[in-house]
Amino acid sequence: MPLFKLLQLENFCLIVQQDRSALPVPNHQNSLPGFDTPNQDSPGEESAASQSKKRALIGIGIDYGTSNSAAAIFDGTKVHLVQLERHSVIMPSATYIDKDFQISTGQSAISHYIQSNTGRTVELSAEILGESRTTTGQIGDKGLPEEGSTQTLYGQSFVDGGQQGRLFRGIKRLLGSTDSPRLMVFDRAFRLVALITPLLLRIRRSIEQQIPNSVSASAATDHACIGHPVNFEGSAENRNQAALDMLSEAYGYAEFVNQSYYPEPIAAALSYLHENQEQSAQSQLLLAVDFGGGTLDLCVIRREQADFEVIATHGIGLGGDHIDQVMFKKLLFPLLGKGERWKRAGEDREIETLFPFEEYEDLLLNWAISYMLNQNKFTTPLMKRISVGDEASIKFQRLYDMIKSNYSYLVFQCIKELKAELSEADSAKLDIPELDIEFELSREEFEVMIGDLLDKFSQSISDLLQRVKLESGDIDLVIRTGGSSLIPAVKRILEARFPGKVIEHDPFTSVAAGLAIADYEGLGDKLAQE
Repeated sequence: MPLFKLLQLENFCLIVQQDRSALPVPNHQNSLPGFDTPNQDSPGEESAASQSKKRALIGIGIDYGTSNSAAAIFDGTKVHLVQLERHSVIMPSATYIDKDFQISTGQSAISHYIQSNTGRTVELSAEILGESRTTTGQIGDKGLPEEGSTQTLYGQSFVDGGQQGRLFRGIKRLLGSTDSPRLMVFDRAFRLVALITPLLLRIRRSIEQQIPNSVSASAATDHACIGHPVNFEGSAENRNQAALDMLSEAYGYAEFVNQSYYPEPIAAALSYLHENQEQSAQSQLLLAVDFGGGTLDLCVIRREQADFEVIATHGIGLGGDHIDQVMFKKLLFPLLGKGERWKRAGEDREIETLFPFEEYEDLLLNWAISYMLNQNKFTTPLMKRISVGDEASIKFQRLYDMIKSNYSYLVFQCIKELKAELSEADSAKLDIPELDIEFELSREEFEVMIGDLLDKFSQSISDLLQRVKLESGDIDLVIRTGGSSLIPAVKRILEARFPGKVIEHDPFTSVAAGLAIADYEGLGDKLAQE
């Protein structure tokens, strides 16, 4: 995306404000696609004109996720997943903006960031605010105060002169912030909407290029059913509305004129019900568990033949990103100096305290802004602690190298890979040669490490069932989906609670497929406008 397009987009994002009310509530009683009752007043075959009109209709579903995004098209019979990357229907939810304000998205965004940033030396320079002049307090020959000295005033050291571009991932987790945060891209502050829109534009183009042969080439692509979590992350009461307002604005700039919204766990359940229509004669109570990158979303659905009814939904801010942060804290913080002591000379005696590692923690856990650690107030204590030359100095050298060489994103990717490997093997190796870190971690150790998060996962299911006065034994089928649902401990928790009733359903594409069906059937809700 060229510079003028980006600036034009950002100007729109700064000016346009939309006022909408609360989170949409899904239609609670619906018929499954493919089970419509024939029109008794018009028996026989449909007219050619009617068939042509029906073939031109498509449903479009877009799952813009915390970590990854997917899209699907439903032609009334079959779901077609949209290929968003060269060899994949899954696209990383990533946006990269370089110094010339050129934008890349998806895997290309990540590749550009790694190529231009990882391993380079961070070059933070002080921002010049102006000059100050002092006087000697004496009056000169001309009756004016004598000038003593002129001094340049500097602000915080946060301008990274060597930075080639900014990578943004996990933007969805910020949408529930009611203060509408702006993120700096070099010398410009960008709203979240402007960082999401390029991804949606790419999805829109991919959809246009992949209209199924089963429908008319003239089928409109300016509509979509858009997924949303039951609750966006955040603590403010109006966080859901704030998030949906920004999403709607971004989809609007991507020229999705007709928008509808549908809860993600219900969409996942809908795609399963569509794929398993042969079970339509059964009466079932289903629990959908969508455990993704940023949120855990649940819903209970009652299925009665060709109809289904949403009984209740529940969602909390718990996902793969939270697991990654816990792993970083427990695995790497001790190797970077947390818990180590620091002796230094005082005015009249030696002072010994714990090194103030807590001052580094928040920035370390947010790789996108961890370069801010390269300020004197952070690096000077590190260099002094390293100069002690004891065994712990090695740990602080690692932290110093991580800050100066901008290894934060690389470290988090290594943690994600470790987590994924532990879903397939009983043990895996964390290997970060840039920081001289290498050790083996067992699956058992990993599960103990994330025990508190697993407890929250289990408790959320209990909270939902209790709210609708159901027991675990009342549930006939559990639909497990989302990337974090692949963690073996999560599988065991569900299997122990619902033995023989848990099925895995398309962890990365079920929501997009269900949204496409919802769009086709008109199940999504419009955002109410005041």
